[in-house]
Amino acid sequence: MNNQRSLFFNVDWIIILIYLALCVIGWFNIHAAVYDPLHPSILDLSTNYGKQFLFIITALLLGSIILLLDGKFFSSLSPVFYGVTLVLLVVVLIVGRNVGGNQAWIPLGSFRLQPSEFAKFSTCLLLAHYISSSNLKMSDIKMIGICLLILLIPTALIMLQPDTGSALTFTSLVFALYREGLSGYILIIGATAIALFVLTLLFNKLLLVGIIVGLAALILILFRRSRRFVIPISLVAVGCILFIFSVNFAYQNILEAHQRNRIDVILGKINDPRGQGYNLNQSKIAIGSGGLWGKGYLQGTQTKYDFVPEQSTDFIFCTVGEEWGFAGSLVVVGLYLTMLLRIVNLAERQRSSFTRIYGYGVASILFFHFFINIGMTIGLVPVIGIPLPFLSYGGSSLWSFTILLFILLKLDSNRMGVV
Repeated sequence: MNNQRSLFFNVDWIIILIYLALCVIGWFNIHAAVYDPLHPSILDLSTNYGKQFLFIITALLLGSIILLLDGKFFSSLSPVFYGVTLVLLVVVLIVGRNVGGNQAWIPLGSFRLQPSEFAKFSTCLLLAHYISSSNLKMSDIKMIGICLLILLIPTALIMLQPDTGSALTFTSLVFALYREGLSGYILIIGATAIALFVLTLLFNKLLLVGIIVGLAALILILFRRSRRFVIPISLVAVGCILFIFSVNFAYQNILEAHQRNRIDVILGKINDPRGQGYNLNQSKIAIGSGGLWGKGYLQGTQTKYDFVPEQSTDFIFCTVGEEWGFAGSLVVVGLYLTMLLRIVNLAERQRSSFTRIYGYGVASILFFHFFINIGMTIGLVPVIGIPLPFLSYGGSSLWSFTILLFILLKLDSNRMGVV
């Protein structure tokens, strides 16, 4: 009885209430997005909104089971979880069902399991387990190499599906590594690479090379009395120039045609609202038409007449924007930001380094999904096809995010018992 009372009082109920609110909001918006007049009941199990209700109930059961388990269970078995998800990622490449060009689902009767979703929490667990149990520092090359290997293996397997959106999610875990001591220069290099990639697609390469050479020369002139800057600055300039000349090759030979088209639409290189830019254009129309207060529940015309593809999954935020307006969208964004800040607060108050690292991993993954998903619906980032946590339709995504979050809640509930 004491253990049950302790569990009840120690669990962070603020996060659980936000989680429940997002699940309910998602359920009602899925009902609006794929509403069928022949099956009006939101509890009709023959529809996607009826199935989402079952997914929510089973997710709550999963979360309850996690809270009843011993917190040490997740740390000690993290290599097993990681290994199982890697096996599933290999299996899906052999027997998986191809949907929308991605062989990412294992058919299990009428249900389809997406292993890439579950790889997120298992990778977080193993990363936290390895860093917390190692005597090496994050500045050590061996530590960095093994952490990158842990991230790259599932990323590579997911890229073979190919599911670029899910694969990119693992890059967000670099923020958890940064919290543990990874050099900030790594983040600067990453940000610089992204900026150069975009600029190379927009402007002439020789112009960019000229700017880089000019900036390097200016810096060397300003610091001409310090010769130790000459070699590093020269190497940085050469590296940037080589990267610029490699962008077009990577763009044409690594990215798929539809991925290039989506980037071109965002950058304004393609203006095709009826073709390549159709999804984004309809998404922006739906959100913008909602105005301040929205058109009302089940009253969205863009939603009702299926103008926006994948509106119950990747583009669920369009329904929020159209039917609940700016006010409703602000509430949803506010709930996510509150949850993320609360998770970071939970991570920082931990006595266990394992829980702290895992907590930052959870925050990184949820933030990546939140930012990219909403960003792609309003035209800030290319459409890469990832779900909005707890709102988008789908059992695999809801269960995996639930497991990801509730493991942290369980570990946090035991924090006072950590010596």
